[in-house]
Amino acid sequence: MDENVIQDNKSTRAPAVVVGVDGSPGARAALRWALREARLRNSSVRAVHAWTFGYIGGYPYWGPGPSIGSYTGVDLNDLNQAAEGLLDRALADVEDEAEGIEIERQVTQGPAADVLIQAASPYDLLVVGSRGHGGFTGLMLGSVSQQCIHHAHCPVVVVHSRLSTAAGREPAAFAQTDRPAAA
Repeated sequence: MDENVIQDNKSTRAPAVVVGVDGSPGARAALRWALREARLRNSSVRAVHAWTFGYIGGYPYWGPGPSIGSYTGVDLNDLNQAAEGLLDRALADVEDEAEGIEIERQVTQGPAADVLIQAASPYDLLVVGSRGHGGFTGLMLGSVSQQCIHHAHCPVVVVHSRLSTAAGREPAAFAQTDRPAAA
């Protein structure tokens, strides 16, 4: 058996570098970092984009039953295609850096942190940007990266798109690696 392949009761696959992509500068830096790390690990990248739309009764809606589109006239297929386009553009921007790396694409409707946490197995590495398209720009970490750090069952790396100093160095990454391997 290949020593780079993890076997458990659910599946047999090599660990991947899972990266959240939302079109923000932080996500672009995270994607570039993930590609470099995947090259070092000789592993694949799983680029994940999560999207949501709408609230019913004050709660996000994407469950069974009538879709939010039936209440608003919005075609959720159009929104999903737009999400696919965002991921296409993000990957096209790093095409040269991605040469020779297997990239799996995943576009999922749902809360970003939940989607990212579920996309990564305990054997993967989850990479997120420090700030995405959220509303709290003064925070050092965004709410999605905070949730991933606290709830993921794998190591998490948070990549900052800019340093707070004017040193002009490349983005810093802070790894959270004290998670248990698997339960």
